[in-house]
Amino acid sequence: METIGLGLYFEDLPLGRQFRTVGRTITEADITNFCNCTGNTEVLFTNLEFLKHESDIKGRPVPAPLTYCIAEGLLVQATMQHTGFAFLHMELDIENPLMAGETVYVEVEVIEARLSKSRAGRGLVRTRNRVVKHDGTVVLVYTPLRMIKCREGAGR
Repeated sequence: METIGLGLYFEDLPLGRQFRTVGRTITEADITNFCNCTGNTEVLFTNLEFLKHESDIKGRPVPAPLTYCIAEGLLVQATMQHTGFAFLHMELDIENPLMAGETVYVEVEVIEARLSKSRAGRGLVRTRNRVVKHDGTVVLVYTPLRMIKCREGAGR
């Protein structure tokens, strides 16, 4: 019986390939859970009175690390189950704030793809991942380099 929901193989990620994930709305509960789980008790994320009276930011901002983690979750569900073997490196740039109640998705472009020289049956893939709000505003951009499984018999 076929298993669905498995990840993309190295051969499925040629240079220049582009795709987009489904969207996800970030909730107040997501922010609260993230802050509690990580110990990130910065008043910008945990004190509504501070936001109302002292902050230049109006509304409930989402911590950038939470935004990144949600983007990774969207990608894992769609592309890396059973095929993503290692997260090796990344650069990350924050472009704009995200607020509770806004929806994001990830636009992905493969910007590097090569077979691993040290591990048979593995490829290295770098993508440019743009986390985008429902209105088209880019929230953050990151460029992970991952080790990805090749199809059986490929990449040897």
